[in-house]
Order: sequence, then C-alpha cells, then structure tokens
Amino acid sequence: MKAKVSRKAHFNAAHRLYRKDWSFEENERIFGKCNNPEFHGHNYELIVSVTGEIDPETGFVIDVKVLKDLIKSEIEDAFDHKNLNVQVPEFKNLNPTAENIAMVIWNKLRPHFNAKDALEVVLYETPRNFVTYIG
Repeated sequence: MKAKVSRKAHFNAAHRLYRKDWSFEENERIFGKCNNPEFHGHNYELIVSVTGEIDPETGFVIDVKVLKDLIKSEIEDAFDHKNLNVQVPEFKNLNPTAENIAMVIWNKLRPHFNAKDALEVVLYETPRNFVTYIG
C-alpha cells in the first residue's frame, strides 16, 4: 500500500528576475517589476510530499519529524531571510524564478529519501501563484 505524506513550511526571501546577458530593457520587457535592481521579496509557502510504501512495522512512509527536520536544515536555514540572487549559491548563475526555486529545493532534498519513493515540491510564491515540481 502506498501513501503520500506531506509537510508544509515557509520562508521569506528576496530575489530579482533577470538575465545578466540581456539588456535592462529586455529584462524589463520579460520580467517587468520583478526585474527591480533593488530586489523584491515573497513570503514563500512550501509543501514537500513523499509518496511510497507504508512500512508494515512502523506504519510510516516517512517519519514526519524526519521530513520536518530535513526541510528546516536543507531549505529554511539556506533560504529564509536571504537574498536568493546574492546569498544562495545555487542561484549564482540560475534565475530564481518560482520554477527554478522549486527545482533547487527538490534537488537539495532528493538525496535524503529512498530512491523508490516519489518526491513532490509545491512552492507558493503568492497565495494564487504556485509551482509543482516532481523531478
């Protein structure tokens, strides 16, 4: 039997959407106000889900405390109250769009789970705008 276990978390971070190889005008045309050279911030909401077989001994797919601690150490500690473009190494050469942030989160978490379990990351940039990344 399979089940999906999810944990919700949040972090606050600033970013700027732009490409260094484009002119300011091209960045402004594509990214609009998100291209603000002084950056802007979001209160990100995150849902991390692990789908797998229920262990007959424990009754768990994953211990939720383990999931909570991984999200804290790998994501919240790395991203919370940071400027993603400047302070998070993964975005040195990667535009911190919601899609790319979700992908980076997935990549940071994936090695910590059983290879046969599915991992899903849902990242809300605003209450109405969100991305789902499944690898």
